[in-house]
Amino acid sequence: MRGVWRWRHSPLWRRSDRIEAWVALAAALLIALGATSAGWAAGRAAHGALLDTVRVQHQQRHLVWVTVDRLVSRTPLDPDPETASQRDAHRRVLARWSAPDGSGRIGELAAPRPVEPGDRFRIWSDDRGRVMPRPMDVSTAGTHAVLAGLGTAAGVGMMIEGARRLVGWHLMVRRFRRWDQEWERAGQDWGRADAGS
Repeated sequence: MRGVWRWRHSPLWRRSDRIEAWVALAAALLIALGATSAGWAAGRAAHGALLDTVRVQHQQRHLVWVTVDRLVSRTPLDPDPETASQRDAHRRVLARWSAPDGSGRIGELAAPRPVEPGDRFRIWSDDRGRVMPRPMDVSTAGTHAVLAGLGTAAGVGMMIEGARRLVGWHLMVRRFRRWDQEWERAGQDWGRADAGS
């Protein structure tokens, strides 16, 4: 900035150079203050919404004990070796459990470890006894909120930088047009040895 301040009264310092310098300064301030503020606000809003989700999921999901009836000996639905393995095929079981309301349920599940008939393990279930994924915890909600804030700040910063570059490009186009006009005014044969100038 000291260099820009020194050049402010230079005859080589064009009006478009001044505009470009002010636009760059405004963009830097907007990125430093505006993008970080937008990221903070988005992260805070996401954190609040995710904490509500955590609370609701912990109210609606319950750990229940499952008893293995038998192993399911069919191959997995996805035979892709990168997503399924033979070991996972041996973990599919037919099991029984009780819903939180006391009604019995039976279904095919993926066991968290190799099991035998009669073994027990726990699963997450909703109020109706349907198998559900584990509820989100507070630390995961915080991580997602931080990522939302960082993504928002980066997106806003990139939009500001894109606008700065667009203004710079328009200023450069105007400079080239002015230079072309000046060269035309000087004449086509200006500077040639045999032109007599």
